[in-house]
Amino acid sequence: MNDIDGAVAVVTGAASGVGRAVAADLAAHGARIAAVDIDRRGLAETVRALESDGHKALALAADVTDSAAVDTLFDDAEAALGPVTLVVNAAGVLATGPVAACTDQEWDRMLAVNATGVFAVSRAAARRMGPRGRGALVTVASNAAGVPRANMAAYAASKAAAVALTKSLGLELAPSGVRCNVVSPGSTDTPMLQHMTAGTGYGPLVAGDPAAFKVGIPLGRVARVEDVAEAVRFLASDAARHITMHELYVDGGATLR
Repeated sequence: MNDIDGAVAVVTGAASGVGRAVAADLAAHGARIAAVDIDRRGLAETVRALESDGHKALALAADVTDSAAVDTLFDDAEAALGPVTLVVNAAGVLATGPVAACTDQEWDRMLAVNATGVFAVSRAAARRMGPRGRGALVTVASNAAGVPRANMAAYAASKAAAVALTKSLGLELAPSGVRCNVVSPGSTDTPMLQHMTAGTGYGPLVAGDPAAFKVGIPLGRVARVEDVAEAVRFLASDAARHITMHELYVDGGATLR
């Protein structure tokens, strides 16, 4: 996967969790990173860590739901680092609970970040990489997008929208040689999951919950963020040069796929 060396990568959600791990993994393989997040403090920590390891990185504080801000961040990234060749949509938010209790605000926020944010970033990427005939885009979605989950309907809907958008964009950009793929993690050790499982730990996730019709994790553990980041790097690299519109599940077999 040496083609990552020298690439310019825009990574959203880079302040923590999977986004931070993706930025670190791509940087370790030679990419120049435009790290994007609304969390300025976490974003600064990410970039400081990358730079302390000798990597080229740029912090771009932006709200991915703001199309004008997204266009500006791409302009700034290219002015500082060069033409963008890799884009990773890793920004995401989660609220759990039954549909009957889901507020308009929770629904709107998840759709805004998880779906509209992916649209805005992917559109900006397509407008640049498409005419150049070079590049790869990877959206980090969720295995919840492909299997019903009690108390996660709104989140699942937002991630399903992101999956459909990414695959359709992949079809549109295929003639230009730009590839668009999806990585769909299951339960992954991130601050988001730690907050969601506070008080119970990861044991119930691994074991499953028949009462909620939820299968456990056959591999017997939750994922590390590095597991997801390495899958993203594969799909972004020329090792996956004949793969587009694909959805790669990284969930330890939790969806039995």
